[in-house]
Amino acid sequence: MKKPRNHQRPDMRNGTAYAFMSGYLILFQAFIIIPVLAGVGMSFTYFNTIQPPHFVGLKNYIDLLTQDLIFMQNVIPNTIQFSLFVGFGGYALAFVLAWLLAQITRIPRTILAIVIYSPSLTSGVVMSVIWKTMFSGDAYGYVNNILLNLGLIDAPIQFLQSPDYLMLIMIIVSIWNSMGIGFLAMLAGILNVNPELYDAGAIDGIRNRVQEVMYITIPSMKPQMLFGAVMAVVNTFNVSSIGVQLSGQNPTPQYAGQLVVSHIEDFGFIRYEMGYAAAISVVLLIFVYSISKAAFRLFQDKD
Repeated sequence: MKKPRNHQRPDMRNGTAYAFMSGYLILFQAFIIIPVLAGVGMSFTYFNTIQPPHFVGLKNYIDLLTQDLIFMQNVIPNTIQFSLFVGFGGYALAFVLAWLLAQITRIPRTILAIVIYSPSLTSGVVMSVIWKTMFSGDAYGYVNNILLNLGLIDAPIQFLQSPDYLMLIMIIVSIWNSMGIGFLAMLAGILNVNPELYDAGAIDGIRNRVQEVMYITIPSMKPQMLFGAVMAVVNTFNVSSIGVQLSGQNPTPQYAGQLVVSHIEDFGFIRYEMGYAAAISVVLLIFVYSISKAAFRLFQDKD
């Protein structure tokens, strides 16, 4: 009779698992946890990168909320407007495009998916060069050239230096660049919905495509919807400096394109007020965390 095989003790199995995870844990702590904690600690100090930081308590936060009129009157409204259009609008557009592509055959779907996804592969610098050429403020800019040839304007418009146009261009460029991994995840989620569910839905009374999307498609792909929501939030704040790249100025003209990230760069890397910039970063972190938690609550599996 064979003796029973000796199994590893639970503590040994745990040790093996932690050994495999150690590389990730070390890198995560080194590049995420420690910088975040350092930033939170720095937000309570005055630090000009030359002299040692000294503790000032809540002064940076008080000044941010009561003294920084640019932050309250320009940066916050701009960021909310930008987030609504690029974050929520881009997220909805990604789902609509993914759903439309799922309705066509494989080869054209693959080609169109690559075309839609490809702008997200370009760097911010390349993206800004392309759009700066298109909206150039002279007669050689594509948009100005078209408008002049059509007789709609008499002189070139300084699109990227005008507070009236800068935010609109930022939103257009950012949405154009936002169809990335989240879009592909939604497309994969739609394509993997069990077709039998639609047949069952038709028997139960579903009569049109809108009802199919609301009661079958979206509930069946909640993990992809959650992933797309998180990626939309990340993408929104990754491209938040697009206004600076397009206008070539920080602050942007009359603060028309000034967002939280560009406000951080202004104080941190131009004015060298690192403690104050860290306080703005903490506010941004809380904002992003709150949106992410809301997305988790909306799309997480209740079971």
